[in-house]
Amino acid sequence: MVRNDPLLVNRKIAVLGFRAVGKTSLTTNFVSGTFASGRYDPTIENTYHKTIRFRRVHFATDIIDTAGMDEYSRLSRNASVGVHGYVMVYSINSLQSFKKISQINTTLLNMLGDAPDVPRILVGSMNDLTADRQVTSSQGQELADSWGVPFIECSSKNGDNVRDVFHSLLKEIEKDGDLLGYEGEVGGCHIL
Repeated sequence: MVRNDPLLVNRKIAVLGFRAVGKTSLTTNFVSGTFASGRYDPTIENTYHKTIRFRRVHFATDIIDTAGMDEYSRLSRNASVGVHGYVMVYSINSLQSFKKISQINTTLLNMLGDAPDVPRILVGSMNDLTADRQVTSSQGQELADSWGVPFIECSSKNGDNVRDVFHSLLKEIEKDGDLLGYEGEVGGCHIL
């Protein structure tokens, strides 16, 4: 007898970046479809849950929204142990955050033993603030290419490419396995 129940797979994702780059806005927009504008309220660390469905696989995903980091920060145990992939976020309107994300990436890779195949995605957030842009799309793409990872710019405020960030990372996490069994578009994922 063939089972028609979907396969349930647990995945853990950590969202990393310098302070005030929009990590929480990105995560909450993806999880709940909302954008909370207002004053900046630093995150200590939160965990969100979201199920992403692709064909017959349901990914029960824990998303760790970390505190803002600098080159001296250490990843918490929750944001480093058992994590399957990382969303590396900088703000397009902050050259400082762009420089810091390279240092955060180096810290992450050193912590993980310089494993070159750590599933990651580089994200330029706040792309709705084009008048204040300090980092070009080509600079972001060049950095992502040097790391060998996908690159996406997004806006949590208007929802542009938010889903694509997490879907692309999920594709990176699963690319060496046959769990997804596809070579196709990220857009084939569905949110439950």
